[in-house]
Amino acid sequence: MKTFRKMIYRDIASTVGFVTLAFLALFFFFDMVDEFRWVGTGTYQLKHAVLSVALNIPTHVYELLPITVLIGTIFVMARMAQTSEFTILRTSGLSPWQALGSLMTIGIAFVVLTFAIGDYVAPAGEQASQLLRAQRFGQLSTGQTGAWLREKRDDGMAAINVRSISPEGELQQVRIFSFDGQGRIQKQLTAGGGSFGDGSWKLRQVQEQHYFLGDGNKARVEVKNLPDVDWPTTVTRSMVAAAVLKPDQMSTYDLFRYVNHLEANGQSAQRYEIELWRKVFYPISCLVMVVLALPFAYLHFRSGGITGYVFGGVMAGISFFLLNNVFGFAGNLQNWPPMLTAAAPGIIYSLLSLGAFTWLVLRR
Repeated sequence: MKTFRKMIYRDIASTVGFVTLAFLALFFFFDMVDEFRWVGTGTYQLKHAVLSVALNIPTHVYELLPITVLIGTIFVMARMAQTSEFTILRTSGLSPWQALGSLMTIGIAFVVLTFAIGDYVAPAGEQASQLLRAQRFGQLSTGQTGAWLREKRDDGMAAINVRSISPEGELQQVRIFSFDGQGRIQKQLTAGGGSFGDGSWKLRQVQEQHYFLGDGNKARVEVKNLPDVDWPTTVTRSMVAAAVLKPDQMSTYDLFRYVNHLEANGQSAQRYEIELWRKVFYPISCLVMVVLALPFAYLHFRSGGITGYVFGGVMAGISFFLLNNVFGFAGNLQNWPPMLTAAAPGIIYSLLSLGAFTWLVLRR
């Protein structure tokens, strides 16, 4: 049994590594083609484009691992069946449950690897890539209007808009709308820039507009221009950064904190909750993939027939990736429970893998 495990672990690890490198080379090529359009903008040069694309490699590894684990494991299982190695092992006493247990062991190793890359390496690489682009382009922003946040306050509510963040972490083009308890606007602050302080934001070049609502001609607006203002707030640098970054570029802990902030301030956290649960369930899909690949060892292959099964594994892996994204978008639009939305693709493929294992392995 020890010899079998050593052999199969080595073969699966090397094959998965080779398939992952092949996909990464393809992704690197396409990313470089896309990145060429920015070369020459500001101080962004070819070397910066290469570095930016290289920093995104861990994200691609995280996205690809369940697919490459499936393809690599299918190839190893099918090859062992074609060369009758697995048949010899079965006649030597290898039961289906022993084979399943051995595959699940290496599957757990892939789960840990995927989680570590997705939670630590990939977010750090994505943030370093965005920082590099910000240093060359001049700012870090999201969308056309920047990041929007909301904060509950003692006297009402504040809506905060940060157009962008400088490479040094400074706020740029800040707008703050203050509302009373009845939802009526009271004040608007427009600042050219600012910085994060301890429990407050230090805003510069501020225009302060006070709205006094009344009956008839009593309504008026007072405008003040101030060189700087200390605006007290509980919104921290990490919360603004979370609003600027895409959810899939954040770690599980940062997502958890940001979801709590959104819920505490009465904002919709559906999109971020789905991404949080996807961070939890996506690595587990590696375990599902190795179980799905086991029945291929019990099939009978003719010469050259292995290619078609490997192609089927590629299609199955791509379908899982597409289904995972489709459920994410559909769950956000239809307001499905975040945990179920994130877990659904894994559940579907788990049932398929267990069904295939029962039919092709246990019943035949």
